[in-house]
Formats: sequence, C-alpha cells, structure tokens
Amino acid sequence: MSVEAWTTVLVILSFIVYVYIGWHSRVKDTKGFFVASQGVPSIANGAATAADWMSAASFISMAGLISFLGYDGSIYLMGWTGGYVLLALLLAPYLRKFGKYTVPDFVGDRYYSRTARLVAVVAAIFISLTYVAGQMRGVGIVFSRFLQVDINTGVIIGMVIVAFFAILGGMKGITWTQVAQYCVLIIAYLIPAIAISVLLTNNPIPQLGFTFSDIMERLNGIQVDLGFAEYTQPFTNKSMLDVLFITIALMVGTAGLPHVIVRFYTVPNVRAARYSAGWALLFIAILYTTAPAIAGFARYNLIQTLHNNTIEEVRQLDWATKWENTGLLAFNDKNGDGKIQLTPDTETNEITIDPDIIVLSTPEVAQLAPWVIALVAAGGLAAALSTASGLLLVISSSVAHDVYYRIINPDASEAQRLLVGRFMVGFAIVIAGYFGTNPPGFVAQVVAFAFGLAAASFFPVIILGIFDQRTNREGAIAGMIVGLVFTTIYIIGVKFYQMPTWFFGVSAEGIGTVGMVLNFIVTWIVSRLTPAPPAEIQQLVESLRTPGNEPLPLADIGEEELD
Repeated sequence: MSVEAWTTVLVILSFIVYVYIGWHSRVKDTKGFFVASQGVPSIANGAATAADWMSAASFISMAGLISFLGYDGSIYLMGWTGGYVLLALLLAPYLRKFGKYTVPDFVGDRYYSRTARLVAVVAAIFISLTYVAGQMRGVGIVFSRFLQVDINTGVIIGMVIVAFFAILGGMKGITWTQVAQYCVLIIAYLIPAIAISVLLTNNPIPQLGFTFSDIMERLNGIQVDLGFAEYTQPFTNKSMLDVLFITIALMVGTAGLPHVIVRFYTVPNVRAARYSAGWALLFIAILYTTAPAIAGFARYNLIQTLHNNTIEEVRQLDWATKWENTGLLAFNDKNGDGKIQLTPDTETNEITIDPDIIVLSTPEVAQLAPWVIALVAAGGLAAALSTASGLLLVISSSVAHDVYYRIINPDASEAQRLLVGRFMVGFAIVIAGYFGTNPPGFVAQVVAFAFGLAAASFFPVIILGIFDQRTNREGAIAGMIVGLVFTTIYIIGVKFYQMPTWFFGVSAEGIGTVGMVLNFIVTWIVSRLTPAPPAEIQQLVESLRTPGNEPLPLADIGEEELD
C-alpha cells in the first residue's frame, strides 16, 4: 500500500481506540471530569503525564529546531527535561498534598483571595491558548501531508476527535486516552530512529550511534563545505546570554504549566504523585535522548538528498513533491544553473525547509517502509491531540470550577458544574481551532512563548506559596500581574511589531526568565510591605511541608471576607 493508504488505516485505527476510550470513560460527576476521581495508578499517570507534556512541539518540532540550530538547539532538551525534574521535586508532591483541583484553586486558597484566583485563571487560560495553538498547527501539518488535505481541514478533524473524548470523559477520558497515545507516539518515534541509525551508523541504538560513530564529524565537514558553521559549534545562532535565558525560561515554565501540574491531582495520594513523577521522567527520557540523534541524522540525509541536484531529479522524489504541495518545502533556482543549492545566505539559498517537517519527512528521505512513515504520522497526531486535550481541560476547569463554581455560583449542582465544564471545552476547542489555522510561529516557537508566560506568572507564586509563609495575597497578585504583563508586552512587541530585543538581545523565547525574576522581586517586596497572611494560612503552609501521605484537611478560608 502507499504511504497515504497506510496513514489512513493507522490514523483511523488509532482514532477508533481514542473514541472508544473516551466513550468507555465517560463521567457523571465533576470529580471524575476535573481530576479523574483521583484514582489513576502511578504508572498510568506517568505515561499520561509524558503524553500530555510531550506535545507536537516535542514530537514534531523539537528535533527540527535542533537540526536547524545545531548545538544551540540543546536549549529545548535542557530546558524541558530540566524543568520536569524541577516540577517533580519541588512542586508536584506539595500541590497534591494541598488537595485541590487546579492551579488557580491553589492560588485562590493559599492566597485567600478571589482576585488572586481570577488573575491565576486569566494566566492559565492565556498560557493554555498560546500552547494549544502549537498543537493544532501540528495536527494540520500531519493531515496536510499524509492525507493530502488542506491544513485547515486537518485542524477541524483534530478538533472533532479531541472534542469527543474530552467533552464526554473529561480528565478520566483524557487520562486513559493519553496512556494509549503515549504508546503510539513513542513506538512511532523509536522505530524510524532505530532504522535510520542502522543505515547511517550500523548501530541499532540511536543514542549510541549518534555519540560514538563519525556521523557528526561527517556532518560538520559538510556544513563547513556549504559555508555554515560546524553543526556542533556553540552559540552560532544565539548568544550565550540568550541560550541561558531561554533554557531557564523553559525550565521554570515547565514547572509552572497548569496542564502538567493538574496531572498530579489525579492520583490517590502524595506517595503516588511522587512515583508517577518518576515514571513520567523515565517515559520522557526515552524520547528526549533520541531527539538529538534524529535531528543530526535528518540534517545529514536532507543535505545529501537535496543539495546540488537538479530540480527535475528532486521532483522525481515523491516525498519532496508532496511536501512541496503543502507549502512547507520550496525550491527556487535563483542562479538559473538548473541545480538547487543549500547556503547560509538567504539571498542565494535555493532550498526552503520548514523546521516542523523534519521528523515527519525523515523516514521518507531515508526511504523506509511506507508503514513506518505512516506510523510517524500517527505518532505526531497522538502527541498533538494528547496535549491539546489536557490544555482544553485546563481552560474548562479554570472557568467552570474556579470562576463559575467558586465565585459566581457556589451553590451550583453537580449537573450544572458538569454542563458548564463541557460547554467550556467545546468553546475552547473553537478558539484553539482558530489559532491552529492562524498560528503566530513554528510549533516549538509558539510553545516556547507559553513556557515563558508560565515562568513569569505561576512559578514564583507557587514556589513562594509552598516555601515562604510570609508571602501574602497582595504580593502574589502584584507579582503575577507584573510578570505576565511585562512578558506578554515584550513577546508581542518583538514577534508582531518588530520591536528590537532591547533587553541585552534576549529573544522573545527567553524573556520569560526576566518576567519570572520581576515576579519574584515584586512578590517578595510587596509581601514584606503589607500585612502578613492570617495565622491559619501560615499554619497551612507549615503543614504543607510536613512529611505525610494524605491531603490536608482544608477548611473554608473565606475568600469573600478576606479579599
């Protein structure tokens, strides 16, 4: 069968599995809808967390950016994996012990404030919508190439599938769907990586083939011959300061991502949260240690296949023609010599490649079997849909639980809360679809903005909320607003209005680090200049850090009276 036929079969089969799980896991109460009734086993939650966290950016775009940036692309590896360790050690167990449903729930109760809760809701929605834009673009890219449909049509298909299992099953349906999606995406990532590693290095383990063979020496030589810097040479695309700031922003942004944090509310107790964090780190490491190998192999293969060949020869390659039809690959014989050349100079370069196609095209470039190519497409869809579903539930819970139930209508029945939650998932899917068809950048770039916003808003108030009894509501509110507003203005100015990177050349992807520092400073200073939190809040923070396996017996702190 052709690649398209295999893709159709595998995508339909995987979608049937996802829909069945969503139907089988449908829920009738808000606890099941928002936190999967807090009954998910550790290993299953680890797999679901890994799928939730390894989005289209990880599966589709990360290796592409590493392939384009070389050494400098390691910011994504160091930032995202380091951030997960930070989350697992410093945040997850304490947030699970706090015993709430959402990050705004933690912020509202810890800082005894409706205003703090609302600011956290706005931040959660803003971060999630930014992040989900990247996922929807990833879905559209996969469909546009492998099913030969328009990108916008692909986005709509993905929206319908996510809507089904997210609206019916809520967090319970999403969790078990994500377990299945992790299995699909990791198999889809490893099989072509192993095959290409054997072809290029004679080593079936991609990590070892990448490290101990001469493939990087050969790639460095090719790069230099074409006028590029060596692939492994550091700081050729970004300054050392920018690399540092982006890495920190990605690390602390990971630790502040609401859709990842909420996963630790779905397990039975604090012990299970710790174990699930360990399982998730193992599952994540399998893909993240493979990504640099895929990136290097892909760049080597693409240069060897395309550079200095005639346009006629290139267009005889079925994969090149079909990717060209998507608009994500383009050839332009600028000097009229009948051949196409890859050069570092944009004026003379004749090959334009979107970084988002690197992973998806690599099996085709290496001429692997059609079913392997189709499996990668199914894996890319699994990665995008799993993260999109988690993000949509964050948006839903932020409005339905933190605004509607906790502020607007505290007497709402289970049925009313569930209805609002499901309605908000549907509404959020429509918004996500719009951003998917009108994305503000590459998948990984868009996702990096979300990490910067999370770093600048949530991370400081969560850390101080756990480890500093003196931090109060005034400080938390001021810190979140300053961090979020500063980071948002900088990102929008640089990316959409060509504003110069005036802060020592730090890019929009790295400015979240500065926003985080401002948040910490403002929160700490304002907290010291205003009254201390009530005694019961200080006792709550002390109890939160006391070893124990059960959630805290939280009393009604009374946001209405204290805010």
